[in-house]
Amino acid sequence: MKKVGFFRSIQLKFIIIYILLLLVAIQVIGSFFTTELENNLMESFEKSIEARVELLSYNLEQAFQRERDEEDPNEPSLEAEIRGIVSEVDPQDITTLQVVNNQSRVIAATGFGSQDDIDKKTTRPIIQRTLTTNSPEISKNVKDNDRFYVLSQPIVDEKDPDIVLGVIYLEASLEPVYKQLMNINEIFFQGSVLAITVSAFIGILVARTITKPIIEMRRQAQKMARGDFTQKVNVYGWDEIGHLSETFNDLNNQLKHSYATIEEERRKLSSVLSNMSDGVIAIDSSGAITLMNEAAGRLIGHNPDEMVGEFLLDVLHLEEKMVDISELHESGAMIIDFSDDEQDFILRANFSTVYDDEEDITGFITVISDVTEQEKVEAERREFVSNVSHELRTPLTTMKSYVEALTDGAWEDKEIAPKFLHVVHNETDRMIRMVNDLLQLSKMDAKEYPLQKERVEFVDYFHQIIDRFEMQAPKGIQLKSELPNGSYYVWMDKDKMTQVLDNIISNAIKYSPEGGTIKLNVEYRRHHLLTSIQDQGLGIPYDKLEKIFERFYRADKARTRKLGGTGLGLAIAKELVEAHHGQIWAASKEGKGTTIYFTLPLMNQKRRGA
Repeated sequence: MKKVGFFRSIQLKFIIIYILLLLVAIQVIGSFFTTELENNLMESFEKSIEARVELLSYNLEQAFQRERDEEDPNEPSLEAEIRGIVSEVDPQDITTLQVVNNQSRVIAATGFGSQDDIDKKTTRPIIQRTLTTNSPEISKNVKDNDRFYVLSQPIVDEKDPDIVLGVIYLEASLEPVYKQLMNINEIFFQGSVLAITVSAFIGILVARTITKPIIEMRRQAQKMARGDFTQKVNVYGWDEIGHLSETFNDLNNQLKHSYATIEEERRKLSSVLSNMSDGVIAIDSSGAITLMNEAAGRLIGHNPDEMVGEFLLDVLHLEEKMVDISELHESGAMIIDFSDDEQDFILRANFSTVYDDEEDITGFITVISDVTEQEKVEAERREFVSNVSHELRTPLTTMKSYVEALTDGAWEDKEIAPKFLHVVHNETDRMIRMVNDLLQLSKMDAKEYPLQKERVEFVDYFHQIIDRFEMQAPKGIQLKSELPNGSYYVWMDKDKMTQVLDNIISNAIKYSPEGGTIKLNVEYRRHHLLTSIQDQGLGIPYDKLEKIFERFYRADKARTRKLGGTGLGLAIAKELVEAHHGQIWAASKEGKGTTIYFTLPLMNQKRRGA
């Protein structure tokens, strides 16, 4: 997990919030303070002006009302007296001061450029309105980017206030007031900046005291995510954060215990899955594989890690059998054929559903196992039962037909009755041979058919077998043997091996055409003897050579039944040869005959092997 930068941290957020609150407070206080200060300064300024104007108005009123002796040269004139009074006015902040008589003529004036207006009539509208209305008028205006306070004050007769004697016109600059206000605002701003700086520093300290336990809990949470539950969070106090830290430590203990329990269960499950001979595949509700053990990977021929995320129906080749993954829980179990041209491979898949607390399907568990051998055995059993039923039904049907014919009166016919009885006798013998062969095979399968082995010189023994068949062979069939010189001893059961040779040689005689030759050879090999019996019959197709040793298999079924075969002779021969630690196989070409080979280990070699 990446470290949180300062500009994204909660510490900065605390500081910003703290400063913003302070700024809002300063803004509110500053606005109120500035407004009130401006009002107070303006009020003081106006009172100062009004006080001076009031005094000036009183003096001018007295001057206008005083009776003068025009013949006395020492007595000043009205204009001179008014100018003297105006000159004594404190000029602070006053830029223009004019005294106008009721004829709109300027009598006295102070200020830059105002001396030129003396003895001239003024046209200022504010003065004309005051003369007309006999009421003072105050205004504020801006001239040359300077703000001014303008006052037009009427001078009235003391005895008759309705009589206007003149007007006092005054202009006072407001810039000193606003400059003073600006200076105070600058001082207030500097104080605010200092307060914000100090507050930011204090905010950092306060934020650290709050965020430090949170940072420690974050680090501990990261360690807990990695499975480290050894450390604890420091508790710095018993406030809400302290209680949170204490609760976090309790959570750490609980998670440590739970994690240990889960890890133990996980190891058990992993061990079970790894050592199972059956494959286990877990999938989610969409059908994607989330878990596969090694056994499943071996069975389907894929790396389990590479299969995570793949779709189960594609992996098990089930896309043709089912369209929706939700159908899995309905199928229960399924046989999947992975066979190819080289080998058979059959799997059984059992499906079970995984539910959550609300009984909703969250996934499926698939258990697959190799049932190739079981299916083969089952198929062989079904085929064996079918073949036995078929083989027994044929003679029984024949016997029933002839018995019914005899019952219907054929027994009275002296020519037909013996023939029918002869057929019934032959079919009965055939059934007896078949049942005996089946019993023998059954005992071999159950390992209840012991061999009575003895030391036998095989070449002399094979001569005796050949001599017996030469005496019994039909006319036109010639037996030709090629045997090695010397003595070769084999550890075997003579009766069982005689049965093997009788089955093979009898088949060669049965399938050989009239005038054919049967070759019987024995060759010495390093550790065993190789025996071969070759006929000149019709031969067997290449793709059927392996099947002639299967039970009830016949290359030519019609001819075999005609000759009285049971289809079990070569199967018995194969079992007996393998019981002697040998091998048996066939080679054939269609139209050129068939050769049966089998090997028997020499006695000394067998002893060393034992």
